[in-house]
Amino acid sequence: MTTESHPHFRGRVGGAAFLLLALLLAGCQKTEVTSVRVPKEKDVELPVTVAAGATATAPAGMAATPVAAAAGSGLTWSAPAGWPAKPLSTMRKGSYTVPGAAGAEADLSITAFPGAVGGELANVNRWRGQVGLPPVAEGELEAAVARVAQNGLAFTVVDLAGADTARGQRMLGAMAPFEGSVWFFKLTGPDALVAATKPAFLEFLKTVKAAAPAHP
Repeated sequence: MTTESHPHFRGRVGGAAFLLLALLLAGCQKTEVTSVRVPKEKDVELPVTVAAGATATAPAGMAATPVAAAAGSGLTWSAPAGWPAKPLSTMRKGSYTVPGAAGAEADLSITAFPGAVGGELANVNRWRGQVGLPPVAEGELEAAVARVAQNGLAFTVVDLAGADTARGQRMLGAMAPFEGSVWFFKLTGPDALVAATKPAFLEFLKTVKAAAPAHP
């Protein structure tokens, strides 16, 4: 009997071949990749640098990037007697409450920022976004605004009814460039009140003019 024909030898060879085959098959299997979901970091809200050197949080609807408020008075205006003035903030140069029927109120804010503040189209679309409306393209801008020129100022005016009819909000906005800054006049509140106040808002814009130079 030869060594190869011995039953014990054949068993050992068969076992080794089986082990080798198992190792080869294991090496051919694909490595399983486990994916791990990493929570997305929240956007960081940056402070807004104001003229006086203090900092304040960017107001709602404005991009959360450093923006310096325009210094000095610049423009003056005369608000109707029925619009009580509210305390100013670091961002507001004018702030009024516009009262309506049954305790309804609208808010009038006046702000000013140096430079183009993103440009006219960007500012119109920023306001549209605040009331839930889609942006307009450059070619649609003229149909979406009104132009009012008075007292040497060129106002771009918008009248925006909010997309959320259940909430019933409306905005009247006007912007005008003046001496390297853009001034914003924004009235927001209940749809019916803001719509009824539109004639008074347009009359109010007629009172806006350059401030008299300070005496030395």
